[in-house]
Amino acid sequence: MAKKKYIVSLTAEEREELEQLSTTGKVAAYKMNHARILLKADTNQEGGGWTDAAISQALDISVATIERVRQRFVETNLETALSRQVQQQRKPRRLDGEQEAHLIAMTCGEAPEGRARWSLRLLADRMVELEYVESVCHETVRQTLKKTISSPGCENAG
Repeated sequence: MAKKKYIVSLTAEEREELEQLSTTGKVAAYKMNHARILLKADTNQEGGGWTDAAISQALDISVATIERVRQRFVETNLETALSRQVQQQRKPRRLDGEQEAHLIAMTCGEAPEGRARWSLRLLADRMVELEYVESVCHETVRQTLKKTISSPGCENAG
């Protein structure tokens, strides 16, 4: 079996803080789980640290989560290991609230001349034409309408 790369060695103060955190009940569940992971993984406890598999089974948490918490503790500090990781790859929204409102208003309005209803491509082109956005694709229009129009108040939607 491979030797652990990230070995958790808690100080007495860290251990006391984690024990108090994991027993208070007034903390987010993920934070309590991370505290319990670190307590079980601590090599300074009597009998040494638990294996990731044993921690996973005892706490019903994935081994990958346990590995990430260990790594963050060793590479940074206790506070970072207890908190959630910030999502790095989240894309910014393509349309803001005002632009979405214009899109919905257009969708609920009269369709262009010669058309029975709005198409996604027509809506995208009109948003650019009216300078609500610099550019937008029909897929963004579809996703926006899918999440915003859920009531039957707009006859042309859907």
